[in-house]
Amino acid sequence: MLELLKDLWDFLKIRKKLWLMPIVLVMVLLGALVVASQQSALATFIYTVF
Repeated sequence: MLELLKDLWDFLKIRKKLWLMPIVLVMVLLGALVVASQQSALATFIYTVF
């Protein structure tokens, strides 16, 4: 996993695509939110936010 992050960072840095990093970060956070919402204990708190 750490190697994947390092490769992604190197790719973005070399190709001058650092503006993509916030988009990738938001996508990862939304994915984590979807996974967390599958848990019954967290689902009630997440649904109240939206």
